[in-house]
Amino acid sequence: MQDIYFESNYGKLYERIENGTCEIFKYSSFLGNVYHMFLKRKIPLCVNDGKSYFDIVTPYGYGGPLITDFKEGYKNELLNGFKQEFQKYCNENNIVSEFVRFHPLADNAQDFKEIYKIENIRTTVGTNISDYTDPVLSEFSKSARKSIRKALNSGVTYKITEKPNSINNFKQIYYSTMDRNGASNYYYFDDIYFNSCLELFKDNIILVEVNYEDKTIASGFYFVYGKIIHAHLSGTLQDYLHLSPAYIIKYATVKWAKENGKDIVHYGGGTSNSKEDPLYQFKRKFGRNSEFEFYIGKKVWNREIYNELCEKKEIGEELDFFPAYRKNSV
Repeated sequence: MQDIYFESNYGKLYERIENGTCEIFKYSSFLGNVYHMFLKRKIPLCVNDGKSYFDIVTPYGYGGPLITDFKEGYKNELLNGFKQEFQKYCNENNIVSEFVRFHPLADNAQDFKEIYKIENIRTTVGTNISDYTDPVLSEFSKSARKSIRKALNSGVTYKITEKPNSINNFKQIYYSTMDRNGASNYYYFDDIYFNSCLELFKDNIILVEVNYEDKTIASGFYFVYGKIIHAHLSGTLQDYLHLSPAYIIKYATVKWAKENGKDIVHYGGGTSNSKEDPLYQFKRKFGRNSEFEFYIGKKVWNREIYNELCEKKEIGEELDFFPAYRKNSV
């Protein structure tokens, strides 16, 4: 599967945020190939042998190891070879543990369930573009279509900018939304991050702006890669929430996707694992028939050092936090 989340430049976007380095491990044999991109982070704890140790994590979003091709009937043998070689890689590079966010659309978690401890934590939502003549009619709920008609009849308009040169208006709206929602610092992406997005992925960005009375009242930042569109970030000015601009962002994006021959617009899931999560329920209004399972993966590659690190923090192996030795870390 080709997608932006497997691009090395995408991993580099998050090196500074995660305080790590983007690395790629490729396993190849006559049975096939496995591609694995991740961020390697130094563990800020000392152990008795005096060495520096690291853990690895999927960059913000989705990813994980991916089988790019394999000989029919030999997938398990390919995966066994990958596991052995990656274990050697981890040993040689002092990698202790790994946390993976598998890709819901690639469904790569199923291939690696014998290597990682796999957990299904939530459902994500998308609008299927390719299978419907009118995705809005087929995928959007009746209430969503009603809100869209009402907004458009009230004078709300929209504009889509491909390959934008500036995203300053978007940033202002996005930050105001984060303030209103009391978001954690992790989601306050700074100017360096946004400038890097434009530098590395300008050709893969569309900005969706919703306007009312000559004012931009909402905006969405989307990544476009091949046939897939990913909702990345969005925001709405508080004084205009009554006009349902978030609905117009979804509507405009789907219309653009259909006109440009895309297959799917993927929105992600909610902010929690609950099926009653408000954000998840909102996204379902735009993907009545298109849901995907999101899995995470956990793996301890060096059990001895992992246990020692947990002892240094005076913490047990927490079942709800991984890796446990990073619990409560700044």
